[in-house]
Amino acid sequence: MDDIFEKIARHEVPADIIYEDEDTVAFLDIMPDVPGHTLVIPKKKSRNIFDIDMESWSKVAETARKIAPVVRDSVGATGMQIRMNNEPSAGQVVFHLHLHLIPFHEGQEKNFPEKLPSTKEERTQLAEKLRALLQH
Repeated sequence: MDDIFEKIARHEVPADIIYEDEDTVAFLDIMPDVPGHTLVIPKKKSRNIFDIDMESWSKVAETARKIAPVVRDSVGATGMQIRMNNEPSAGQVVFHLHLHLIPFHEGQEKNFPEKLPSTKEERTQLAEKLRALLQH
């Protein structure tokens, strides 16, 4: 059975995609910890760090490195946390490898007690801004 991220990668379900290449997709998290919270996934299915092949892992890392400064700058952040949960005991909920790029501002709380509400309009506007910045 396909997971939601496979469907996003194939454009079968809507997502606020900010970057895509032959091997990866990056999109805004629908339940962000902070504005700009972005997910990077491989198009080739991997459950998590324990089974991804090195080529796919390298592509995910390249995409994360490419878009991280743009995501950070687009929301005026001063830093970024990169997080990945592997297996249920570590908090993995969707079983398709994904990196969380989470922008941080100076003095921001590092623990997120609850997700921020995020409207479709807010995500769409931010995604448009990020896509434009990534084209430069």
